[in-house]
Amino acid sequence: MYPEPAHHAPAERAVTTYQPTPIPPPVVVQPAPVVPVQPGTVPAVASIVLPDGRVVTGYAIDHPQPSPVVAKPAVSRTAVNVALGGVGFLAVCGGLLLLTSFIAALTAFIGQLIILAAVVFGGWIAVQILGTSDHRGGTTVNIRRAVFKRNHFPS
Repeated sequence: MYPEPAHHAPAERAVTTYQPTPIPPPVVVQPAPVVPVQPGTVPAVASIVLPDGRVVTGYAIDHPQPSPVVAKPAVSRTAVNVALGGVGFLAVCGGLLLLTSFIAALTAFIGQLIILAAVVFGGWIAVQILGTSDHRGGTTVNIRRAVFKRNHFPS
């Protein structure tokens, strides 16, 4: 299963030499040299009188204005999303409450209709059975007294 180990003399072995690969030096980006730029116009000369009476004269320096920063909203987006989610949840709960109330009212209405139909139909049946009518419709059966004697009726 495994190959037989080959025994070689030390002189017969092949020598493999590995040379390391040199790592190139990192590319260094030299910053551009700073070149002073003359302003387009000569700035105005300003003089300041100090409290002790000395006068200091120099150029007025315009301070660089910072770039406008994008105004952050007063309320974070996460807070707005949570609030909107809460409003949506309350709307859904209110809608479900109204839906269940509607279903309960509809069920009660249908139950009352069934009871009303039972009362009206039952009253109609009672009038038909117990009501007096002048006409004698149907079959008249005269029952006379029969005398039973040895299982024979008198003829």
